[in-house]
Amino acid sequence: SFSDFATERWARERDEMSKLLKDAGYEVLVQEANHDAKLQNDQIKNMVTQGAKVIIVVAEDGDSAATAVEDVAKKGVKVIAYDRLIKTPKIAAYVSFDNVDVGRNQAKGVLAVKNSGNFVLLGGSPTDNNAHLFRQGQMEVLNPLIKSGKIKVVADQWVENWDPANAKKLMENILTATGKKFDAVVASNDGTALGALEAMKTAGLAGKVPISGQDATEAGCNSIARGELSVTILKDTRKLTPLASELAVKLAKGEKNLGLSDFKLADLTGDNKKKGQVPCKFLKVFQVTKTNLKELVVDSGFQTYEGVYKDISNPPAK
Repeated sequence: SFSDFATERWARERDEMSKLLKDAGYEVLVQEANHDAKLQNDQIKNMVTQGAKVIIVVAEDGDSAATAVEDVAKKGVKVIAYDRLIKTPKIAAYVSFDNVDVGRNQAKGVLAVKNSGNFVLLGGSPTDNNAHLFRQGQMEVLNPLIKSGKIKVVADQWVENWDPANAKKLMENILTATGKKFDAVVASNDGTALGALEAMKTAGLAGKVPISGQDATEAGCNSIARGELSVTILKDTRKLTPLASELAVKLAKGEKNLGLSDFKLADLTGDNKKKGQVPCKFLKVFQVTKTNLKELVVDSGFQTYEGVYKDISNPPAK
């Protein structure tokens, strides 16, 4: 069950995991919640009715999904929280990336271009636990500079549903409110950054004001090649899909040794009221800029040369 398939990476990872699990001999049911947390909970329960033994969930809302997970766990169904935490110790596993480090690298990437002045913060969807982890990492890096007065945060917004159209609207409002007077934008993924950049282009700021992204999407990488987006974060999902698929197979077979490490739910959520532990695995992330774009993204096969350098004059040699 995925929150949505409009996001490039979710559609890609759906296809990769479906293939891996079908090749392993399993029947795969796929559902899209379309950013509707209640619908997703209903889908999770319906999958159990249809005979699902293991469910991989990209949660629309980590709090809301917890109730559905607790419900199906009573029936012996195993749930893997995929890349987004579901806030209950009843999940069988949580696989993701080092999300705090994503935020650190976003802030560092922007600071490498502009390390003082007025900053805009564009967070992700407030219902996505990862969005708060990205912000935690960003603030670890930015806070010392805010305290010393080198940086002033002139706008701080969260983008509902990670929707680029929402990010564009927010940026239009920020441009008006600040009189276009800001020096850098720390945005939390490529989609929201590109939405914001549309508004910044109209205002003549694209390519002049550094902005961060995440996911190394084709459009995001193309924007880096054009000199508009300053930095994205490569989370090599080609390593996450097989990890989740292998875990699903092990759980379906009733295996106990999953090769995961236990983390306290309180530490994962930053909420001390959350009790219990969750078996987890976190993969490394990589900062991508114009300098290492070809090496990290194209040469590794994560995106195509044609897609990344589409309509770019003087691209690097293939």
